Amino acid sequence: MASSPNMNREDWAILLVLSVLWGGSFFFIEIALETVKPFTLVLIRVALAAAMLWAFLWWRGQRLPMPPGALWAYLVLALLNNVVPFVMFAWAQEEITGGLASILNATTPIWGVLVAHLFTSDEKATANKVIGVLLGFAGVAVLIGTDVLGELGRGVWAQLACLAATLCYALAGVWARRFRGMGIEPTAVATGQLTAAAIVMLPLVLLFEPPWLAASPSAGAWLSLAALALFCTSLAYILYFRLLASAGATNSLLVTFLIPVTAILLGALLLDERLALRHFAGMALIAAGLAAIDGRLFRRRVAPAA
Repeated sequence: MASSPNMNREDWAILLVLSVLWGGSFFFIEIALETVKPFTLVLIRVALAAAMLWAFLWWRGQRLPMPPGALWAYLVLALLNNVVPFVMFAWAQEEITGGLASILNATTPIWGVLVAHLFTSDEKATANKVIGVLLGFAGVAVLIGTDVLGELGRGVWAQLACLAATLCYALAGVWARRFRGMGIEPTAVATGQLTAAAIVMLPLVLLFEPPWLAASPSAGAWLSLAALALFCTSLAYILYFRLLASAGATNSLLVTFLIPVTAILLGALLLDERLALRHFAGMALIAAGLAAIDGRLFRRRVAPAA
């Protein structure tokens, strides 16, 4: 029975970079939400990111590929990867903290293993994957700590929204596999997806959050939105779709385990924050989970002698 491909050094490097880029998104969303409503935040984020990618394609002298079925594929991917999860997380973070949202975001690989098992022929669930995902999620919970875990049960609808968003991410990871067969490279996939997302979000904003009735975003909100668009969206999705083509849907979703790790390590390195014992314990569990999912370490240990 086939399983997802192993990750090489370049794949792991991309995964680490993505964890930094997407880890920062929770911080930027919290700042922007102080003066920007959820639908408007998502529209500005995807529209700015799409504009940046269109400019990049123009600079490279490229057009957006539109083979048969591409328009429908872009639209579905936009709904699963941007519109629904971005709105859900933005709305949820009005009720719950970014720390709790990051824990719930770490359920993505759990959904990913299940969705890939049901809807693909080459990424079936294995014992290593299931054990690895459970270890990784436990590591995230230990890493974040009991203070945030104590928030579980409060804001139930907001937490359910986050879980619905992570299911969408898992479905998107499997859906996006079709673009490789169409011969569409990662930058073009990201451009098509974000353009479709902006088109979907525009009427929602005009209907539910008309800009002429809203207050102007603060300077900090605009800076946060710019960072969300450039780094956490346009650049991140180029890297994500490249990783997806190389490492598969299940492996690509492991980035959600690393997001809290990079956030805590950056705080220790740049803000002189102290690491507690639970941080090391959580990182050890996550490392064990990633090793179990990757599988190569265990195969080497049980390989027969030559």
